[in-house]
Amino acid sequence: MKHKLYVKPGTIALAILLAAPFYKAHAQNTKTLTLNQAIEMSLKNSNQLKLDNAKVEEATGASKEAWNNHLPDVKATGAYMRLNNPSIDLKVKLGSPSSGSGPAPKVNSAAYGIVNASLPVFSGLRIKYGVQAAKYLEQAAKLDVENNKEEVIMNTANAFSNLFKAKEYVGLVKENLKQQQQRVTDFSNMEQNGLLARNDLLKAQLQESNVELTLLEAENDLQTTYVSMDLMLGLPENTELIPDTSGFHLADAGSLIQWEQTALNNRKDISALSFREKAATMAIKTTKGEYYPGIAITGGLIAADIPNLLTINDALNIGVGLSYNFGVLWKTGARVAQANARLHQVQANESMLSDKIRLDITQAYQNYILSLKKIDVYSKAVDQANENYRITKNKFNNSLVNTTDLLEADVAQLQAQLSSLLSKADALVAYKKLQQTAGLLSK
Repeated sequence: MKHKLYVKPGTIALAILLAAPFYKAHAQNTKTLTLNQAIEMSLKNSNQLKLDNAKVEEATGASKEAWNNHLPDVKATGAYMRLNNPSIDLKVKLGSPSSGSGPAPKVNSAAYGIVNASLPVFSGLRIKYGVQAAKYLEQAAKLDVENNKEEVIMNTANAFSNLFKAKEYVGLVKENLKQQQQRVTDFSNMEQNGLLARNDLLKAQLQESNVELTLLEAENDLQTTYVSMDLMLGLPENTELIPDTSGFHLADAGSLIQWEQTALNNRKDISALSFREKAATMAIKTTKGEYYPGIAITGGLIAADIPNLLTINDALNIGVGLSYNFGVLWKTGARVAQANARLHQVQANESMLSDKIRLDITQAYQNYILSLKKIDVYSKAVDQANENYRITKNKFNNSLVNTTDLLEADVAQLQAQLSSLLSKADALVAYKKLQQTAGLLSK
């Protein structure tokens, strides 16, 4: 947000006249909003969270798919074939013993159907470890959603703070503009009565023009803030938001060690990486399971019909099957090495994240401490600026200082008021950032 007080004057009256209808057209609806309400609306409207929830659904589906490997596989095949006149040499001769052997049958078609079922009994524990890995990844995806919720809440707090600052800035500049207009009126009367030099009146008029232009820019920034916030909350773009800051409160900073320990215990991204480490460990075991043979219970049903030759009905079979791919002896080692490398990557990311959290929590904590100190300093600065303006104005009325000194005192007073106002909003954002860094924001 721009906080510019000295700018090059322009055609202010015309600009205000053109901007007024635009402002009215785009501020038709008003809505008073607390920070908690804004957070709730942004969570419902966040496209990022919708994407994250879709990823959770995908991970849940993958977990179910892995568990389904426990279930049997059932396959059915069948065929019908037309044949030419094949030469058939039967080892078992046709015909009855009394009649002797008969002529070879004429076969011109054949049909068969086979249904096979296979239930895995042992697969080197690949199924078991695969299910566990999928569950860990599902938990990690859910924690990613929680972590991104905190990011959405933090963005909303920033946006709410910017809305508050933009609106208060406009109000403060409007109040200052009234003072400038009154000063110009007073100076004009004094100049007409010969009590003030023409140059001093021009200085006051220039100051008034600068504040008018600053107000136009502040109102333009406020309109942009409205649209940005409306889009974030899923509201119509012409909604004028009124921030309710009655719930603003600043908590005690506590100790850095407590915040650091809280962050290590509560950060969702740390927990997500922990589950990914477990999943990577299971992936190694799953890959090593390829070294073992697969054992399954098998069963099936066969039916066949070859006219004039053969008919088979209800040929049931059941047994135990053993399979082993000897290629795993020289192929699986590379896949195990890759799985180990992925595990090492996750472990390295955990260490890096732990260090980053310690640094982030320190920065967030120090920024919050600084923001609390700034509130006290700016509060004193407001008192000093008000007293300085009062003394300077009295001296100006007694011709002890010139117009430039009075205008500088006025600008210093406005700057002090603005800084004090913004410091409170900045302190709230700093505290929210500290909560986010510690993993407590969504709680």
